[in-house]
Amino acid sequence: MDIKKDEVYDEFYDLVNMTPSELEDWLETDKSKSVGSDSGDGESVGHKSGRKIVDIKNTKKADLTESQLEHMNKVVGYIKRHKAQTPDSNIKESNWRYSLKNWGHDPCKQMDCN
Repeated sequence: MDIKKDEVYDEFYDLVNMTPSELEDWLETDKSKSVGSDSGDGESVGHKSGRKIVDIKNTKKADLTESQLEHMNKVVGYIKRHKAQTPDSNIKESNWRYSLKNWGHDPCKQMDCN
């Protein structure tokens, strides 16, 4: 794995702070399914991403495919952009948080969401 791949891997694991089981449980909720833009088949882009993230987190680093690494890079970019748009209030029950959680990042693990 070259430097770029290592960077993507490290950033991904810094930003994706939900475990595979937390993410799987979240993806089953109505709130998870209520946010994001439709990918054309009735499932949102973020929801699909969440399922890919579960697979990635269940894959050993040495076994990651080029496609998985590309998705990890996409996830890093999405989370960084989305985190920069923090709403002023009601983070806990916001579409902003729900969308980030679909991408494997729960902002309430790092900030006070009460």
